Amino acid sequence: MIEVAEGVYRVADTCHVYLIRSDTDPTSGICIDFGSGEVLDHLPEVGIERITDVLMTHHHRDQGQGLPRAVAHGARVHVPPVEVELFAAVEEMWQTRQLDNDYNLRQDWFSLTASVPVAGTVPEYRTADYGGVAVTTIPTPGHTVGSVTYLVERAGRRLAFSGDLIYAPGKVWSLAATQWTYTGREGPSYLAVSAVLLARREPDLLLPSHGEPIDDPQPALALLAVRMAHYADTRSEHAFDGLDRLDDPFVPITEHLLLNRSSWMSSSYVLLSESGEALLVDYGYDMFFGSAWGNDRASRRPWLESLPALRERYGVTRVTVAVPTHYHDDHVAGMPLLRDVEGTELWIPASVAEVLADPWAHDLPCQWYDPILADRVLPDDGTFTWNEYTIGVHPQPGHTLYAVAYSVQVDGLHVVFTGDQQEGVGGPDGDRGPHGRDVLNYQYRNRFRLGDYPASARLYRRLAPGLLASGHWRPRKVTTAYLDYLAEEGDRLDTLHRDLLPLDDIDLGADGVAVRVSPYRARVRTGEPLSIRARVRNPFTRWAAVLVRVVPPLGWRVVEGEQKLELDGGQEGDAVLTVMGEVAGRRQPLAVDITIGEIKLGQQAHVVVDVEEGVR
Repeated sequence: MIEVAEGVYRVADTCHVYLIRSDTDPTSGICIDFGSGEVLDHLPEVGIERITDVLMTHHHRDQGQGLPRAVAHGARVHVPPVEVELFAAVEEMWQTRQLDNDYNLRQDWFSLTASVPVAGTVPEYRTADYGGVAVTTIPTPGHTVGSVTYLVERAGRRLAFSGDLIYAPGKVWSLAATQWTYTGREGPSYLAVSAVLLARREPDLLLPSHGEPIDDPQPALALLAVRMAHYADTRSEHAFDGLDRLDDPFVPITEHLLLNRSSWMSSSYVLLSESGEALLVDYGYDMFFGSAWGNDRASRRPWLESLPALRERYGVTRVTVAVPTHYHDDHVAGMPLLRDVEGTELWIPASVAEVLADPWAHDLPCQWYDPILADRVLPDDGTFTWNEYTIGVHPQPGHTLYAVAYSVQVDGLHVVFTGDQQEGVGGPDGDRGPHGRDVLNYQYRNRFRLGDYPASARLYRRLAPGLLASGHWRPRKVTTAYLDYLAEEGDRLDTLHRDLLPLDDIDLGADGVAVRVSPYRARVRTGEPLSIRARVRNPFTRWAAVLVRVVPPLGWRVVEGEQKLELDGGQEGDAVLTVMGEVAGRRQPLAVDITIGEIKLGQQAHVVVDVEEGVR
């Protein structure tokens, strides 16, 4: 035990473990990281009898391989929200992590070998009490995607428990850990910005997981930021401008409309009110420098680092509302954090709100990991008022069925926010992109339908915007020629599908799906009934009898196994089937078999079910 600050002790273990004495009970304390758990053997040396809580800076094994000892001791374990599954459900990573022909360099394989019970996730950007110690959590990605730093005030000094963000002035414990993708520079980019952001918190003492205490943090972090920025610069043919974007992330389109240039993965727009408030159109991955390999939660980092510049440069007093154009994670990932930290209300159109509220109900790609509930449900086709603005909401299927466009008059310019409806939008003067055309951005699993793009072309012509604000590409000034072009492309796309698909014989739609089931994913206990709703569409122009039959996994019990429907041509109908899972296991596939008239379409749809052992 070495006392590094008043009431703060360091134990040299597989990483430095910091023990902090409680402000309310001098016989108890909390730990930052846990190493192999050796700290428990040294508690009597400082008169501490129990550890109430353990806060983890990141998921690596040297930080927490002893966590089972902490749990047995009775301590509550708290982890970064991005990395919760790598503590609480790490077996999934071990079971699914690709090993053959592996291009994923992220060190998620340096996780625990078995899960530990997790009491909760730490609230980023906020202060919480743990066992009588007030701790503020700051996101500091770089060493890992989900890494955090903890700030604690002691005897008039601000202590920063920085994990593996920094080892010594200008040095890191590991560069290899920052290589998240093959040849990528994501980790170093985030780490350089994290060093600047932590310095702006003005800590008096840095307490790293490896390395000695740093009692002059500002120059140590500044040197690290400069070196890591230079390192990131050498890893790509494109210059690293992350530190510039941190200070100046917004591009004014008009006086009261801004484009967030820091969110490279998708565009986010800011509508400014004379009241000093702001409304955001889409808000996914703010201050984005690239994604780690994989689609697990631990590969995705929402944060809020463009907001300080919004306040300082544009006088924004509060971000009051955020609205999404559609449900995809790169357009909504930051919204829950925005609401939790800033008090921002999420106003969501009805069709989008349905998907965000229950992601397991739908077989759709690109969904966020948790439900996102609306504070206000907007009409899919109507208007709403925010301060001095009246904003139109317009159905805009195409890129996805669950999408809208927004229209608003700002600074004399009529703007329509189109989300991801078109790709490769060219320059603002009306050209058609570098290859002479824009590409209609349709994805079949997003529920693309014939007729969607001609409908959106008619919508734009009716709205007559001066500017189309895209979800990924540069805003475009609108000309009559461009509106004509979109109408021609929409018709051409439909014609191409009609030429290629046997729609006159059997119309299964552009995506080839006759039946959809809900929920798409479910969790039940053994012996608990699961009801599945199958919505079937008759793909013929004539009346047909439809047989819907469930095909459960081996060992399941069927309660209501089949239903018959009678549907007119093109009509939809619902069948409800009920089964019971009798065998525990995760991700068990349950199929739904369809026969329409004399056509056997087979097991066209499925449900994925986690079955947990129930109490008998």
